[in-house]
Amino acid sequence: MGQAGRGLRIAAWASGAVGVLLLVGPVALFGSGYTTAQVSGSSMEPTHPIGERVLLERAGADDVRRGDVVLYREPERYQGLAVLSRVIGVGGDRVAQEPGAPVTVNGKPLTETYVKDGDPSGMPVQYDVEVPEGRLFVLGDHRANARDSRSFLDDRSGTVSATTVLGRVPDGRAGLVGLGLAMLLGLLLGITALVSGIAARGARHRSRTVYAPPPPPSAAWHA
Repeated sequence: MGQAGRGLRIAAWASGAVGVLLLVGPVALFGSGYTTAQVSGSSMEPTHPIGERVLLERAGADDVRRGDVVLYREPERYQGLAVLSRVIGVGGDRVAQEPGAPVTVNGKPLTETYVKDGDPSGMPVQYDVEVPEGRLFVLGDHRANARDSRSFLDDRSGTVSATTVLGRVPDGRAGLVGLGLAMLLGLLLGITALVSGIAARGARHRSRTVYAPPPPPSAAWHA
């Protein structure tokens, strides 16, 4: 094989190996770090309407923060079904609200631009609770049609265990965009490896072609 063919073959192997890593790596990471769920109720409208397929990143109890939209399954509520809600308070927070007034956390009113119709109350419920450590106070964005922590105030102040969280909606798409770009680069490198491999095969074939010398001219017979 000539020098050009050998170089093409090395390029094909290198591009192929890196391409496979860039393709398989993000796919494996996405499969282990993310999941999806379909919204079946209206409690999170208008943020997440009925029928929407929501992308969720897997999160542990220590990863959940105020403002996160989380999917959780509290075995003693909702007949064991998973529910999508927004985290308003975490362990140690004091969450309070009066009918028609904004929700306050540790005495400070929340600015909730995400609630449906701009109504942070939605129903005539008054509460003032302290969230136990390791638990979360959750509300739906459609306050007039959400069965959330306000509906269970007599059970540990309506809070749910942070360990029941199955995943949360990512705040941004930077991580997903990075995974997508890595997969695209892997695909391009795979195509490059294929083209280089074909070119190397062609160069090797040409280097092995042997051209037979032309036959000697026929002898002339004279009478």
